[in-house]
Amino acid sequence: MSEYNNINPFENYSGSLNISKPGNLIMLFSIMSISALIIVKLGIIGIGLLLAIIFGSVFLYYLFCYPVIGYYTAIALNFIIIGIGRYVKGLPLGFAIDGILVLTYLALFMNQFKTRIDWTPAKRDITFLSLLWLGYSIFELVNPEARSIQAWISGRGIAFYPFLFIPLTFIFIKNEKRLSYFFYIWAAFSILATLKGIMQMTLGVDGAEQEWLNEGSYKTHILFGKLRVFSFYSDAGQFGANQGYTGVVFLIYAMSQQKKLRKIFFIFVGLLGIYGMVISGTRGALSVPIVGFMTYFVLSKNVKVIIIGVAFLAIVFIFFKYTTIAQGNAQVRRMRTAFDPNDASLQVRLDNQKILKNYLASRPFGGGIGHGGTKAQKYLPNAFLSNVATDSWYVLIWVEQGIVGLILHLGILFYVMIKASLKVMFKIRDPMLKFKMASLIAGMAGIMIASYGNAVLGQMPTALLIYATMAIVLNSDVYEKEIEEDQAKLLKQ
Repeated sequence: MSEYNNINPFENYSGSLNISKPGNLIMLFSIMSISALIIVKLGIIGIGLLLAIIFGSVFLYYLFCYPVIGYYTAIALNFIIIGIGRYVKGLPLGFAIDGILVLTYLALFMNQFKTRIDWTPAKRDITFLSLLWLGYSIFELVNPEARSIQAWISGRGIAFYPFLFIPLTFIFIKNEKRLSYFFYIWAAFSILATLKGIMQMTLGVDGAEQEWLNEGSYKTHILFGKLRVFSFYSDAGQFGANQGYTGVVFLIYAMSQQKKLRKIFFIFVGLLGIYGMVISGTRGALSVPIVGFMTYFVLSKNVKVIIIGVAFLAIVFIFFKYTTIAQGNAQVRRMRTAFDPNDASLQVRLDNQKILKNYLASRPFGGGIGHGGTKAQKYLPNAFLSNVATDSWYVLIWVEQGIVGLILHLGILFYVMIKASLKVMFKIRDPMLKFKMASLIAGMAGIMIASYGNAVLGQMPTALLIYATMAIVLNSDVYEKEIEEDQAKLLKQ
């Protein structure tokens, strides 16, 4: 007879009866007493603190049980963390993404401590390229032109985020189901971002946003009495480019959906993204859908689609360049200036690039990470590079990491684009998977071009989306293998 048959169930505690044990009663009484004391001393703040502790404890429990939660949380925080910073002052929110990524790796190690982590999915060329980029960025610490370690720390995300995020994408986004979750999270926060933008446009900004504008942002976000909508992103430029990015990705991704309701949902997300781009008043963002859709037309290898697509883009170009239709609309009027080669803002940028070219001619490794543009004035207020606006993402890379860093950075981006595009055009057989991969490639192409005009690519929330894209589009063979296995199972039934 089994030893378990000798157990008297009436002599054992179960469920809520465990509370009656002396040790548990003491612990419960202690927790309630400390909670009451915190609430009495701190009031509403104390209640918030207790709720944060409870939520944090539950979150950490599930994170260590299911490390993929950390990955999706990083994407979510990627969207809202800068907006939260306008309301919550004094907290090191800039390290939130770092923290959640480190916790995710720790949870992954703990979760698979006995079996050891299988790093095989992450052993890809882009992972090693991100390691190379990280190594070069660390080398910038000994750049003789660099003057501030604090500035380097402020710009750490430029190399640490791709190095940390790309392997996690290979490990966690390893099947179609996980890939779908990735798109749904992206869609949800993009919808919220546009809705918040619409609120700013129709109802005006709230107190925290007005304070942010008063601190100096009004110079670039209120033009001719009109607000450039920025939602809960860092600025209107990032909001406009990212929403254009969303528009391209989801309008193409919608074609991969066979269920009607899903297709309608993703078309809605895409159109809302394009609308968000328009109300941002960001001229450079217009290049995202133009280049993005043009890239998709080429990837399709369909002559009819290419002709129709080029014709449509030509109409858009003519609308902005050669007509005055809808000139009364502030957003359309501002976007139209993007097609003016004599635009004053463009001329200022070109003049700044000439100044930087002379300065960097004898500095092949640049001036040091975190040392470029007006953002560096926090650490180096009187430095030459701190007083010349960079504007462009690529100009920022050039200024901070020199021509060597710029060539390496562009080399990695184009390597991913070319390899992924060749896979879509000549290797992937499943038509629905082609749409999914093409949507991400097209969106990335649009962001790459838009980053010449604004520092879009390396800022949140675009940054993590691009790093995830790099891994996903180069991992299409894994997704296709899963699709083929599922089809084979269906045939056997």
